[in-house]
Amino acid sequence: MTAIRIDDLHSATSLSHLDMLESQAVFIMREVAAECERPVLLFSGGKDSAVLLRLAEKAFRPGRFPFPVMHVDTGHNFAEVLAFRDRRMADLGEQLIVASVEESIRSGRVADPGPGASRNRLQSVTLLDAVAAHGFDACIGGARRDEDKARAKERVLSFRDSFGQWDPRNQRPELWQLYQGRVRPGEHLRAFPLSDWTELDVWSYIAREQIELPPIYYAHDRAVIERDGMLLAVCEWVRPRPGETIFEETVRFRTVGDATCTGAVRSTASTIDEVIAEIRTSRVTERGATRADDRFSDSSMEDRKREGYF
Repeated sequence: MTAIRIDDLHSATSLSHLDMLESQAVFIMREVAAECERPVLLFSGGKDSAVLLRLAEKAFRPGRFPFPVMHVDTGHNFAEVLAFRDRRMADLGEQLIVASVEESIRSGRVADPGPGASRNRLQSVTLLDAVAAHGFDACIGGARRDEDKARAKERVLSFRDSFGQWDPRNQRPELWQLYQGRVRPGEHLRAFPLSDWTELDVWSYIAREQIELPPIYYAHDRAVIERDGMLLAVCEWVRPRPGETIFEETVRFRTVGDATCTGAVRSTASTIDEVIAEIRTSRVTERGATRADDRFSDSSMEDRKREGYF
């Protein structure tokens, strides 16, 4: 693949930090679309994937996206996120594929972890089954290196073998933004255009582009319970255990995922500018602060990624 002319970008003094990040991300998307036969863009309804959709618009509009959009649905999603997903896809008029963990459970592909248990790890099987069923050779995702030490090992183009597994020691060099997207039959790659972005970069871009997000990213009153030092939203899948009490708190979510393991943070930040100000003073990553599967799981993120996780 040809390299982005990063020196030329540096010399263009009119380009801001966000301009640079945007240019590189658009370049990566276009390169994946050109090099791969059947890519797909992963969309969870969260802030990072909302940014990916905007970048895809900038890369390919006024034409249609050269790939479908896919959501790996755990079945334990926040209602606001699903409503946003469907509304956003209707606005764009793009194809949405829903890969269902619930269907994986019903078909016997994975075991049901039980009521109220996280289904996050089960997504790996559902994703890999969808990759095989649709013949995808590239999955474009919104993971960032600053989220987790395992994700910091990822390359921009991260390769998966014929079993969908990731070996961090067996990845291709990417010197000078040179990317090689060739894969053998049965293999696929994960492309991460936001690799070099931070949470603050993402929110700054959301502010600049006025990108719509699910309302749970902003402060609101919600019935919650406190469990293992985290505030979990009370819902169909999260009910109080003995000794736990439901109470109302003003919160927002820094990340969205399976409702059984995604915690809220106490916050009064109800606007984009207030969220950005809050992030500037935070000393904990969004996953470290609010994802029980990262904090309390028996397996590390790296173990899960080796199995095919995002």
